Amino acid sequence: MRGGIRVQHQEEEEESAFVSMTDMTVSFLFVVMLLLAFFASQYSESDTVSRTLYEEVIAQRDSARQQIEELRNLVTEKEKIIEVQSTLVEKLRDEIAELKRKIAELEEVIAKSKKPDPLEAYLTRSAAERRRILETLRDQLKVDFPDLEVVISEESDALRFQGEGLFDRGVSTLKADRRAVVEKIAARLEQILPCYTLGQNKNWNVECNPSFSIIEALQIEGHTDSDGTPDSNLNLSTARANSTFTTMTASKPDLVDFHNFRNQPVLSVAGYGQMRPIRTNDTPEGKATNRRVDLRIIMYSPSRSDEIERIRESLEKGDG
Repeated sequence: MRGGIRVQHQEEEEESAFVSMTDMTVSFLFVVMLLLAFFASQYSESDTVSRTLYEEVIAQRDSARQQIEELRNLVTEKEKIIEVQSTLVEKLRDEIAELKRKIAELEEVIAKSKKPDPLEAYLTRSAAERRRILETLRDQLKVDFPDLEVVISEESDALRFQGEGLFDRGVSTLKADRRAVVEKIAARLEQILPCYTLGQNKNWNVECNPSFSIIEALQIEGHTDSDGTPDSNLNLSTARANSTFTTMTASKPDLVDFHNFRNQPVLSVAGYGQMRPIRTNDTPEGKATNRRVDLRIIMYSPSRSDEIERIRESLEKGDG
């Protein structure tokens, strides 16, 4: 009896649980239906797009994303370039600063160079005056003796009578027809020297010597080629210089009275033999050039700038 009651009771419980689950399922479905009904009520045809438009929008989105990525990469690349260029700009600024410093130094050098050194300027003017004196002598001699071989030295410090212009080969006595040349030189020097020397015959003025130049020495030099012995050539060259000097002073005795800044006669002689060739002695032409008499003008070169004023005063006053 008890067993039957227990089975019945169990069956009632199972039936009750089934009913409950069924009710819950029905309730859930009801809720879902309500939600579907709600969403259905909210549906509008205007909220949908066509497949074509959708794909176009997606394509534009993807393209925009790609462009954004490309632009980001470009920005990164430009940032790297800017970083490199910034370093380069800084380097260039340093170089520019260094160049400006060098420019300033050079401008300072130029500024100093524009202030002429009085001593250097005086020596330059004296060299120019010497060149002018030699050109004047050469041109005058060319007028008086058109066939005379006379040139100005490469250093612009001497007149050169080359070859057999004044003397026969191996002879220290002037050619008979060339004594007139030496005497004419003496006469020209007597006209020129007063403006560039001191002493009793001094006659300076600013028109003839505006640079206040003064002659230190007027040297008659004898030279030979390499034929013969060194001693015989030395004697020959000295004898020729002496012969020229004697002829000049015999014609114009006052030449020995022209003095330099140290109150010494400017006219002097020297013989160098074969020791100072100006061309090779291996050819007849070279030997002819080396056989010569030079009339060399040596200008006085002050050692200090303050001497220039003393030279000026001496020329103006006539003191030697």
